[in-house]
Amino acid sequence: MTTGIFRRTLAHGADLLAAQDEQLYELLEREQQRQHETLAMVAAASMADPSVLVCEASSTSNVTTEGYPGARYHAGCEVVDEVERLAVERAKEAFGARYANVQPHSGSTANQVVLCSLLNPGDVVLGMDLKAGGHLTHGASASMSGRFFTAIAYGLGEDGLIDYDAMARLARTHRPKLIFCGASSYPRTVDFQRFREVADEVGAYLVADISHIAGLVAAGLHPSPVDVAHVTTTSTYKQLYGPRGGLILVGRDAELRTASGKTLAAALQDAVFPYLQGTPRLNTVAAKARALGQVCTPEFRQLAERIVATSAALAKELDSRGHHVLTGGTDTHMVLLDVGRRGLTGRIAERALESCGIVVNKNSIPGDPHGPRVTSGVRLGTNVLALRGMGPAEMTECAELVDTVLGAVVPVGDRDYELDSTTRAGVAARATALCHRFPLPDHPLPTRAVAPTAAVA
Repeated sequence: MTTGIFRRTLAHGADLLAAQDEQLYELLEREQQRQHETLAMVAAASMADPSVLVCEASSTSNVTTEGYPGARYHAGCEVVDEVERLAVERAKEAFGARYANVQPHSGSTANQVVLCSLLNPGDVVLGMDLKAGGHLTHGASASMSGRFFTAIAYGLGEDGLIDYDAMARLARTHRPKLIFCGASSYPRTVDFQRFREVADEVGAYLVADISHIAGLVAAGLHPSPVDVAHVTTTSTYKQLYGPRGGLILVGRDAELRTASGKTLAAALQDAVFPYLQGTPRLNTVAAKARALGQVCTPEFRQLAERIVATSAALAKELDSRGHHVLTGGTDTHMVLLDVGRRGLTGRIAERALESCGIVVNKNSIPGDPHGPRVTSGVRLGTNVLALRGMGPAEMTECAELVDTVLGAVVPVGDRDYELDSTTRAGVAARATALCHRFPLPDHPLPTRAVAPTAAVA
């Protein structure tokens, strides 16, 4: 029988913070307001609803332990064991997996776990080139994945799509022990089966990183790699609308024997703990359980359908206004623009749009002459737009707002810009009005507006 102490504790905690640390409380209040009032078009983000957020703030954060349910290294874990078991079962249900580990602190950590459990230092890893859309943890030189292992990169063809034949040739030449598929900024469907055929041919493990498309995979709107790849990894905050964290999933290969003699599932289990992580964030595990419970609903499927529809409409609208949409469109939530053709850099485009209440991110693109802090591209996504209830019809207005800013901004070098105050004020007002028309569901409405971020010229 519930006593309501959980609810009262959370409410009391907010009151204590407001009374005892006004400075911090005001900063958190401002951030909450900002999220309500700005048009978030960041492909690598979503918005967790309050029921997910309260799990993160729960007293499960006070439980310190190590290990797994039923085999902890501390006492006092009877309840949190049930929480973690629930999260595991919901992850398996959402993705049709036979094994799931919900403890990784991030998608990057999940990838590190896989690398360190299945490979030896110096082994060859084949992953997508960073400027072609790959991720740092797939072998980039700035990451441990490119420093502890011998990284070989595959890329795109002239059509901007993955060059599967070139990838296969690289695999046959370099004989990698592990191949990454999935990407950080690739807007098209990934042929996981083609990757598996190559991996089997050269004797490599195939790891599918679906951090950006996990929601579409769970909803059946993108092919699933769970029974195709040896291992599937994902973050939980990008398209699963959950907390900051990661998941490791295994399908039909769960009982496959590794070089250590352990099954694949057992090797990954031991690699998360005790090899790479200590105590799990059990409050985050609880939040994952809540988010994964939402994923297993018809309403989530409808949200995913809206994500895809809005993204396709946004790409079409931007293309019609003369913007260079990479690959000519999208199959996912993501739209990539080459702003270099307009004499801009990704940094300038990102900052100018932010000053008008529109949040995107700069992004490297194939053949980019600039480094990752400047870039020639921007990456847009529709996860939050779809969550707000926007559909293809609203993408006309979103594209118009983006087009207005990028058409008016005047670059000053590679990093700075000028934008007239009339354009800034007009776009910011329209972006805020659009957010008011489509408020974040289940979030209390703000009582005042937040001024747009000041431009730095």
